[in-house]
Amino acid sequence: MDGFWEITYVEIAARYSVVILCTVLFLAVFELVTSYKNWEEIKKGNFAVAMATGGKLFGIATIFRYSIEHNDTIIQSVGWGIFGFILLLLSYFIFEFLTPKIKIDEEIGKDNRAVGFISMLISVGMAFVIGASIG
Repeated sequence: MDGFWEITYVEIAARYSVVILCTVLFLAVFELVTSYKNWEEIKKGNFAVAMATGGKLFGIATIFRYSIEHNDTIIQSVGWGIFGFILLLLSYFIFEFLTPKIKIDEEIGKDNRAVGFISMLISVGMAFVIGASIG
C-alpha cells in the first residue's frame, strides 16, 4: 500500500509540473498573437487585459482538467491539452473575425472592459466545450 501512495504523489507532481510548463508556453503564444504586451498592460492596471488573460488562463486550466481526467498517461494528457489549446487559440481568431466592426485586440489594449469581459467569457465558455469534447 505504501508504494501506491508514493506513485500517486509522483504522478500528481509530474502532471502539475507539465501543466505549469504548458501554461507558460501557451501564454507566451498568446503574447505573440496579441498586439499588446499582457504583463506590461496588467502591471499598468489595464483591467481589460487582465480579464482577457485570466480567461485564457482559466481556459487552459479547464482544458487540461478534462484532458487529465480522460487520459491515463501524461503524454496523452499533454497531447490532448495541446490540441485543446490550438482550438482555444482558434476561438480567439474566430472572435476577432466575427466582429469586424470592433478591433478586439486594439480595444482590449485600450482597456475597453466590456470587450475584455466578453473575451474572458468566450475563453471560459469555449474551454468547457473543448474540454468536454477531447478525449
